Amino acid sequence: MRSPVVRLVIGLLLAAAGAVWTLQGLGYLQGSSMTGVTLWAVVGPLVLLAGIWLAVSSRRARRS
Repeated sequence: MRSPVVRLVIGLLLAAAGAVWTLQGLGYLQGSSMTGVTLWAVVGPLVLLAGIWLAVSSRRARRS
């Protein structure tokens, strides 16, 4: 990716989406067709971890 700032923003957005998907999949956030669907309880943490990894790697890129 071009800029560490872009990587940071995308990483934070992915982490937020992953957290929401996880909570919806586990049934903690109501009002969605994704609520209570096990698939989102599995996909959510994977996206959350990918977002955290991307955000952390962007910090390392800015320091170098």
